[in-house]
Amino acid sequence: MALNHATSRPADPEQAGSVYQLSRRRFLQVAAAAGGGLMLSLRLPCADNAAEAADSSEFVPNAFIRIGGDGRIILTMPYVEMGQGTYTAIPMLIAEELEVGLHQITLEHAPPDERLYANPLLGVQATGNSNAIRAAWQPLRQAGATARLMLVEAAARRWGVDLASCQAQAGEVHHSPTGRRNTYGELAADAARMPVPENVVLKRPGEFRLIGTPAKRLDTPAKVNGTAVYGIDARPPGVRIATLAQSPVFGGRLKSVDDTAAMAVAGVRQIVRLDDAVAVVADHMGAAKKGLAALSIEWDDGPHAALDTDAIMAELERATLRSGAVAQDTGDVTQAMASAASRIEASYQLPFLAHATMEPMNCTVDVRPDGCEIWVGTQALARVQAAAASTAGLPLDKVVVHNHLIGGGFGRRLEADGVARAVQIARQVAGPVKVVWTREEDIQHDMYRPAWFDRISAGLDGKGRPVAWNNRFAGSSVIARWLPPAFNNGLDPDTTEGAIDLAYDLPNVHVEYVRVEPPGIPTAFWRSVGPSHNVFVTESFMDELAAAAGQDPVAYRLALLDRAPRAKAVLALAADKADWGQPLPDRTGRGVSLQSVFATYLAQVAEVEVSKDGEVRVRRVVCAVDCGIVVNPDTVRAQIQSAVIFGITAALHGAITLKDGRVEQANFDTYEMLRMNEAPMIDVHIIQSAEPPGGMGEAGTSAIVPAVTNAIHAATGKRLRRLPVDPAVLKQPA
Repeated sequence: MALNHATSRPADPEQAGSVYQLSRRRFLQVAAAAGGGLMLSLRLPCADNAAEAADSSEFVPNAFIRIGGDGRIILTMPYVEMGQGTYTAIPMLIAEELEVGLHQITLEHAPPDERLYANPLLGVQATGNSNAIRAAWQPLRQAGATARLMLVEAAARRWGVDLASCQAQAGEVHHSPTGRRNTYGELAADAARMPVPENVVLKRPGEFRLIGTPAKRLDTPAKVNGTAVYGIDARPPGVRIATLAQSPVFGGRLKSVDDTAAMAVAGVRQIVRLDDAVAVVADHMGAAKKGLAALSIEWDDGPHAALDTDAIMAELERATLRSGAVAQDTGDVTQAMASAASRIEASYQLPFLAHATMEPMNCTVDVRPDGCEIWVGTQALARVQAAAASTAGLPLDKVVVHNHLIGGGFGRRLEADGVARAVQIARQVAGPVKVVWTREEDIQHDMYRPAWFDRISAGLDGKGRPVAWNNRFAGSSVIARWLPPAFNNGLDPDTTEGAIDLAYDLPNVHVEYVRVEPPGIPTAFWRSVGPSHNVFVTESFMDELAAAAGQDPVAYRLALLDRAPRAKAVLALAADKADWGQPLPDRTGRGVSLQSVFATYLAQVAEVEVSKDGEVRVRRVVCAVDCGIVVNPDTVRAQIQSAVIFGITAALHGAITLKDGRVEQANFDTYEMLRMNEAPMIDVHIIQSAEPPGGMGEAGTSAIVPAVTNAIHAATGKRLRRLPVDPAVLKQPA
């Protein structure tokens, strides 16, 4: 890339209107790195820009690019890799502007440091909410561009030539007229002494060479050859293995335990008793599991011994009869409803869901008098460090956390409960101990996607068009516990996303949220979070309105999208590619859904077959997506495919139920996954866009569920308002 493109000039209009536009003071600090290299310390904006004006020290470094004298380019990664492609897409941002190949960048896990590595869109050090690329898009490109500009200027000064005659290419600076060239490593020490440029112009989308092209995942080879290290793979010298049994009722306590038989198991070394759990420490997992099975345990079930799912759902239903916090109030719903030609009402119910990550919960801990060391895969590294320090009774700086690849997060590893439990056990063990949850413990002591109950209604005019939309829903707020400052006036953005500010032209809208925390049931983020609930309700109900109006579901939606061209485009494309309106066999139907969540527009059409016995098979899914500028199209497709499988699993099988205070599901026989032979054909169509990137890690999960249930209605005429799908309801009468 020629230098004259990167010299100071008025900002590109694409940049000027961006919420991520950064001042020099907020963005870069340049210092000479040890060993004579260049180190750029990247500053990202916080969510509250007003705070920066008051105290710029709050906007502290988030990520570091280091270019050493040996030419190595090291990116200290503030986000984690759990299968979503972050460790490929984010380096692509740096490589694009730095003019290097993707293979030339080496990654390091960021250490826990809320001050340095807070996600600017969350305000905490965490990977979630489909925002890693959204948060990194502007500042990481600017970091790469600034580094490149300084290296080029260093070369020009060294050679005594005009800047405009120098070019950066593949990790070198070239001077075409004389043929001279220096590697970045050779220029790093000089560049470290260069002044920081006031303005750096980034490439326009039409100039991208790497962004937008398919890039092979950087983490794939290690995962294929087995050298990739996940949290469960950590094996510090002398480590022992522990597994545990926790009170089968949340809030229960350990009353007594007879460990005679357990201690007789070969390889069992120790039994650790806690207030509400017992762990067996052994030489290996096999011995630990045998020892655990040999324990004779008596529990005190505590105050939630009689808890059951029906009672929880009944409380949620009652809650929707009272007023809640107003999330959106547009127009006059009461008047519009009173004058409507017809009125449609419905209620929807969604269950608790487990995460069931392929890598079960685990944490390796070594607690010593002078400190604590932890090996784990986590989405929230600083939170883990703080929880470990609190549990171990140590200062924060005495806790060292090594983060690793994650074998499935889905929001579960945003929590630090597993680390705190492992530290409790490790405090009673001499030397390092790896605590591994069995699948049963993992499912029965998860932190679950909240259960929900919605009461929704709409008024239609004489042509069937909605003139009033009223929705009140009840359930748990994870944000209120996880990030209290983000819970204001009874509302949080996670709970309401997908229920408010819909893409459709709805002149009168009223949405309320009633917070109800279920007794004794811990809730947490689950892949696609609020939209996993809200999109099912809104898109199912939109289908009901189309049916009441006697109109085709796609045509009905398209007529409401004149003010939302991006939404209209994805819906039209998905319908076209799915052959919408073409005939299908008996008891086979197509269903559609549309959403605008995570700053991404996405439409899906599911083709579903329902047998006479009520068994559902999703045969094909067609997805059209406008996620703004695409960094790696292969990642976008893979994320949608993964999310679709995850969402279909939830739609057809997902439910955590309680009886006598106990979770009834225990393993994959009772908490089923979609099997390989049940996987549909998935077609993904990406709309080219110049908008800033949207989120992709979760969008496909929330969209697929109503597409499937709407397809079931098209195939059978039966409307499903409660999940998961019950084959008995769909069974054809004899």
